[in-house]
Amino acid sequence: MSAINGILHVNEEPIPIAHSQNLMHSISHYPADDVSTWQKGNVFLGCHSQWITPESLGEQLPYYDYERQLVINADAIIDNRDELFERLQVDKEQRRIMPDGKLILLAYSKWGEEAPKYLHGDFAFMIWDEKEQKLFGARDFSGARSLYFYNHNHRFAFSTTIEPLFTLPYIEKRLNETWLAEFLAIPTMVEAVDMFSTPYKSINQVPPSHRITVTKDNISLSRYMTIEVNETLKLKSNEEYEEAFRYLFQKAVKARLRTHGKVGSHLSGGLDSGTVVSFAAKELRKENKRLHTFSYIPEESFTDWTPDYYVSNESPYIKETVNYTGNILDEYLSFDGKDSLSEVDDFLDLMEMPYKFFENSFWLKGISKTASERGVKVLLNGARGNHSISWGSMTLTYNYYANLFKRLHWVQLFQELDSYCKNFRTGKSVMIPYIAKRALSSLIVKKDHSNYQFPTFINPTFAQKTSVFEKIESYGLDLSSNPTNLAEYRKDYYKQLFVWNKSGVAGSKLSLRYGLWDRDPTNDLNVIRFCLALPDEQYATGGMERSIIRRAMKGLLPNKVRMNQINRGLQGADVIHRMTSGWCSFVNELQELPNDKKLSQFINVEVIKDALSKIGREPKQEVVFTYEFKILTRSLIVNRFIKRF
Repeated sequence: MSAINGILHVNEEPIPIAHSQNLMHSISHYPADDVSTWQKGNVFLGCHSQWITPESLGEQLPYYDYERQLVINADAIIDNRDELFERLQVDKEQRRIMPDGKLILLAYSKWGEEAPKYLHGDFAFMIWDEKEQKLFGARDFSGARSLYFYNHNHRFAFSTTIEPLFTLPYIEKRLNETWLAEFLAIPTMVEAVDMFSTPYKSINQVPPSHRITVTKDNISLSRYMTIEVNETLKLKSNEEYEEAFRYLFQKAVKARLRTHGKVGSHLSGGLDSGTVVSFAAKELRKENKRLHTFSYIPEESFTDWTPDYYVSNESPYIKETVNYTGNILDEYLSFDGKDSLSEVDDFLDLMEMPYKFFENSFWLKGISKTASERGVKVLLNGARGNHSISWGSMTLTYNYYANLFKRLHWVQLFQELDSYCKNFRTGKSVMIPYIAKRALSSLIVKKDHSNYQFPTFINPTFAQKTSVFEKIESYGLDLSSNPTNLAEYRKDYYKQLFVWNKSGVAGSKLSLRYGLWDRDPTNDLNVIRFCLALPDEQYATGGMERSIIRRAMKGLLPNKVRMNQINRGLQGADVIHRMTSGWCSFVNELQELPNDKKLSQFINVEVIKDALSKIGREPKQEVVFTYEFKILTRSLIVNRFIKRF
């Protein structure tokens, strides 16, 4: 709900007023409901507040508790308020009006540095403890809110965004080449494995799931939680699993509807956002509110070039969900005339770092902007759904059948195949030999090395200088795009911090710019733990992939969406179409990259030249999903970024 910042001089040197003024001025371009500061001697805290929840209306941040001698500066929405009120024995009259900042302060007063473990929601906060003479803070488990800091020569400064820190005269803006090496070497959407670092040498970040303590003698960061589920949930029937899912997910959605403004949601034609919207629209009806949905569609002039099993315009599926669910005001946004290339500089300003989601950038920003103009304060999404509520794939389903075959569970296998064959209109005569081969062949456990891998485009000398590949391996990141053990991959996904940071950084900075808050019920801690505890068969039973969500949403989502296992939405299919008018300038800029001496220190220019030769001078729609296009757009973004130093 806020852009927060602060300064601590641990040697008790007074803070010049110009330093605090410059820090606050640098965030003045964000919309704000209130701007407030607190300063005492060698400590300064500043807040640019955006009031999102009903309890935040009129909230003063930083907030000073005279009795406890604690000051909090918070960018937070806490979801488990009722649980915390009970644990903290908060007076019932105070619960309805207590803002989340004060609630966090009470949690710290009771549990000290263990407090973050008890908080569910999206948060980044810092607390000045006058009695202990220490600054303590934390970032939520998935890093949904960003928190950066500088620490050197007895001076500590922090901020929600990076640029304000450079207004302090003792902080120099220099490129962090180690971070850049990770960005270039990692082919996936992960930007870096070291979650303490940033693209700037002097600036660090508090990683997701971490707390920070700053005292006169020391600064320490430690991880306060890891998501691990070691016991499988055992219920009596499929129906009980489905009921448990609906109960938990309804609570997760309801907790994220708290706002004095309007509620909106991203909506595609798929399961995740459709499930979020279904529960949200139903819950909002109780409050006489309607849900606003925002869906990206291609320009009308776009000619679909994709294979039949892809859906580049998902509006028919979206409208099915809208009509079936009801209580929705739906908008379909094509952003005519907008394209990813023309947004690069503005998105670099927004992100303050290079980014890898080139194809989606213009419509992600466009939806936030449109929602803000409609008065939306909470914008829901289902971004984490693929790893929580809709986990599963045909590979997982086939593995389940193969395990039934190996364990000689013939009756159960034939029942499952009956359902599968009905859903996919095939026969057992086709499936049984395939499952038998999958079960008996030892080759299935081996990695398929025949798949073409993302070309390495980092300069080999730069890679060797930074030991980047050794570092990536030490962090446990598999550079292949095809994990062989899906169960282990998913467990690692929830343990490794680097998969979380990207969405938190983009979400925080978009929300600050447009005065709304991205909220993801599929990222709820209780929902995640439930999904991780489910037996594997709950994702595969009934002859379908992503089984639990399809079964649980019967009667809540239209069958056209719920049971669609053939067609896949393909957002971004019109990227090249949108770039057509500027394609020549795009190619010309790319052709200059190998000649740039500064860039060539970091990027393998021969790979760039090869990629250029393959995409050609004329725009071809199908290149958008090639490795070459990704290499070239990432190189262009990096080049524009390093020119800022």
